[in-house]
Amino acid sequence: MFGKRILILIAHPDDEVVASCASIGRARAQGATVSALYLTNGCLARETLWPWQRKRYDRIVATRRAEAESAATALGVQPVGWSARPARALWRELPQVFEEVQAALAQYRPDQVWVPAYEGGNPDHDALNAVGFKLKPRLSVLEFAEYNFFGGKMRSQLFISSDETARVISLTPSERAAKQNALKIYASEAGNLSFIGVEQESYRPLSVYNYEQSPHQGKLGYARFSWVPFRHPRVDFTPPAEISTAIMNFLS
Repeated sequence: MFGKRILILIAHPDDEVVASCASIGRARAQGATVSALYLTNGCLARETLWPWQRKRYDRIVATRRAEAESAATALGVQPVGWSARPARALWRELPQVFEEVQAALAQYRPDQVWVPAYEGGNPDHDALNAVGFKLKPRLSVLEFAEYNFFGGKMRSQLFISSDETARVISLTPSERAAKQNALKIYASEAGNLSFIGVEQESYRPLSVYNYEQSPHQGKLGYARFSWVPFRHPRVDFTPPAEISTAIMNFLS
């Protein structure tokens, strides 16, 4: 199912490891070249952080970039673009994101693009899935499961609903070790990545979604702490309906 010239669209540095570490290795073993376009810097916007963290903002961003570069080297991936856009802004800037993706496609001419699944784990992931949908008529697009809160608990590397096109690969001992080591590279995100498993990865040709609807019924992953009564930087208070509206406006 893998292409020969693969471009991974990465919402946040570390998604390439969470979603597809072993798959990248298997694609490269089959002779593929793998490039990566990083569409946010992976860090919250300066004004979102606690006041005492803001003076360290440039260092925080530089650390995440250095981790991404080290992970790319470990995975054998060629970075082809780095956005200064903060996390949680990708879904708000879909037209600009699409222009950046179009430019990368024109320059590097991949025959396949990899994107996150539409699963409600993170708004930027869901929005990037819609970018993949817009590319689907032109080239092969695979989606990779990262994490979701389907059924009221965090699940990683499993689609909410599977079908005959989905591939669930069991990682070998060496692949599990490689993925564990790659996750450790992102030391700044250790607290957020603690629930990520290393036993399997799941991917399939991009499904057809109704982006007007939430990825599943019940609380979505990014909304599970929206009950917090004060504006905590680590909590995303965006209503899921606002994400769906942004995606539909982009697609229309």
